[in-house]
Amino acid sequence: MGKGDERGTAERVLTLLGLLQQRRVWTGPELAERLGVTSRTVRRDVERLRALGYPVHAEQGVRGGYRLGRGQELPPLLLDDEEAISTAISLLAGAGGAVAGAGEAALRALTKLDRVLPTRLRDQVRTLSGAVESFGGGRTPVDAEVLMTLARACREEVEAGFDYPSGDHVRRRRVEPYRLVASDRRWYLLAFDLDRDDWRSFRVDRMREVSARTWRFRPRPAPEAAPFVQEGVASRVYRYQARFLVHAPADTVRARIPASAALVRDRGNGRCEVVSGADDLDFVLMHMVVLGHGFEVLDPPELARRCHALAERLWAAGGGAEPSDGPSARQA
Repeated sequence: MGKGDERGTAERVLTLLGLLQQRRVWTGPELAERLGVTSRTVRRDVERLRALGYPVHAEQGVRGGYRLGRGQELPPLLLDDEEAISTAISLLAGAGGAVAGAGEAALRALTKLDRVLPTRLRDQVRTLSGAVESFGGGRTPVDAEVLMTLARACREEVEAGFDYPSGDHVRRRRVEPYRLVASDRRWYLLAFDLDRDDWRSFRVDRMREVSARTWRFRPRPAPEAAPFVQEGVASRVYRYQARFLVHAPADTVRARIPASAALVRDRGNGRCEVVSGADDLDFVLMHMVVLGHGFEVLDPPELARRCHALAERLWAAGGGAEPSDGPSARQA
């Protein structure tokens, strides 16, 4: 079989797949007429689709025919122009959505679609996405084109640059992008900062003039993306970094604390460690008190002193009365 014949067969098989996706059941003669081939060739093409992982079922009888079923694994989908545009727009909306876990999955799918999307369709997606807005909760809005630029830079391992606020100034940052991380509130980029020679996390919504260069870099050993970003958001950016041992399972505590507010580590035996940051020690203490679980202060030392001061203040506010639950109610 020559290259021309192979190309013709491939095009015909793709056409067959498109037909099977359009309608629930096709008879053999109907497909043969649509494809301009014999019923025997249709059977062979069906076998080719099955070999590629598409579960094509053949049913006998008056109402029988060929039907595309559900398989154990997801095979590639064949989309026409309108379907590709609609899918890309939906993924762009999902990347900035409020559904837990949906943002990362939507961005991964979008980067796969972006690799094969023709230029003419990519321009239409960009135009339509600019007309889509959202309101209510969810993450801080980010430019979809910025997300795509950073995602491509991570995938292709090329340097990226952007303007980023630092104190009272805006500075140009040159980075080796590694991963995009979505929290419950914002998108972050974990990257190696070339000017500071260290790993940093950056808020995507604060970036301006984002660009990806053609200069490729060799990936270096990197920290685990999500925990690194979470610890930075929850503690490193604040004046104080507080650590507590909480007498409750990690999953129970995580359900009460936003991921952007604290890092929760399992310590076994129904206990966990909570790492949080604050510019005011009383503020972080009050958050621990309202959790409703016993806890111990691990760090910093001055936080333990603030515990005693806060306990005396609360004791005085209650008139010095003995708690109704007994002495155990006074334990932190």
